[in-house]
Amino acid sequence: MELKTKYQYTYFIYPYMVKENKYTKYLIKLLKNENCKLKLFEKQREPEVYAYFTPKIRNCMFSTFNFTKKQKEKLKELPVETEAAILAENPCTIFEYNIENEIQGKVEEKDGIFFRIQKLEIICFNTGICFLSIKTSIEDSEKFSDILNFNYKFKNINSLNENMNLNNIKIQTDTYENIQDFINFINELTGVNQIEIQNIDIDTQKFLTYSYACIEQSNWSNAIQFDNIKSQYIKFVKGLPNDDNVNYNCGMKIIDKWNYAKLGVTKQSVTLFSSSIDLNNYTIFPQEFESKYLYTYILALYIRVYLKSINIKFKKSNMIKKNRKQFLEFTKNIWIHEITNEDIGTLYFNYLKEVLELDDLYLNVKNEFDIFYKELNIEKNTKISIAIAVMLGLILICNIANLLYFRNF
Repeated sequence: MELKTKYQYTYFIYPYMVKENKYTKYLIKLLKNENCKLKLFEKQREPEVYAYFTPKIRNCMFSTFNFTKKQKEKLKELPVETEAAILAENPCTIFEYNIENEIQGKVEEKDGIFFRIQKLEIICFNTGICFLSIKTSIEDSEKFSDILNFNYKFKNINSLNENMNLNNIKIQTDTYENIQDFINFINELTGVNQIEIQNIDIDTQKFLTYSYACIEQSNWSNAIQFDNIKSQYIKFVKGLPNDDNVNYNCGMKIIDKWNYAKLGVTKQSVTLFSSSIDLNNYTIFPQEFESKYLYTYILALYIRVYLKSINIKFKKSNMIKKNRKQFLEFTKNIWIHEITNEDIGTLYFNYLKEVLELDDLYLNVKNEFDIFYKELNIEKNTKISIAIAVMLGLILICNIANLLYFRNF
């Protein structure tokens, strides 16, 4: 049975790192880019984001919520270098990249799948960890199989695998003649050299996928049971092509608190699959999914990359005090706090923590620091003991010398 979609979009997320000592310069680069615009959050414009996150996390990720109108106006009047220095003090800064002409392309050379890029955001944390978020949607197709094939192919466009046929994706636009042009654009924006993030075992050859699909109620309703489309759903969650014969769901965490919607989490993707039998599934739910739930995913990804990064930095003993201070600040400002008071949001973040193994990563880093400081204290105590022994030895020698001197006298 061919599934048909009512509404769909997919975000492709690309993590990358900027060296901390070059972070301010990177912000200057973005601010000087005429296509980049600082995203200023407002309570009236993003009420769902403001209400969803707890104050501590909101201040961390969306500090511009706290900017007054006067502060926002003054910020624009400052020299770029000064503006960048101020923004570099914020835990997180988000930019919107303006695409003058919506990008339209196709997968396969003939009867392909046309798509457009609707939105592009650059999310920068002041630790140098950043994310490029690209929103796409398929044009002129209601086939769910097209979503499967498009997501599978597009997430691999940055692959260096020689067997990857990039000609299968053609971008039809005056700005980008082919897919290689688009890859060059990504490299220019994020930096070609991604050795640092590769060193912490983060795959930079594939985009992470964050996808929403609402299928027609004729495919899933009271009369049509979910089991009839379960295999297609599993492919969607796992980011597999339509012709894959998947029949297993291991490695997945599913939230199915709604009658006709399922939120799936894996290490490489987050998906929301629903039926148009519920009006909310193509009106309210899509907006919530690409706002508060998307930023929850970004935060979880940030925590994962940060913990992997700090564990590598820890091994540089000359920076141990700086890294320990940064880790304590991360614990105090992010780790110990609730992300949201919303029940579904809390369950969702807990699933992200479980699948991305965040608790294990945190404990590994904490244990590394604990062991190091125990060894440091032992070494310090040993040095003190040796120093005391040497001093006592010198005092003893002096006393013996004095005794011999007075005897001879």
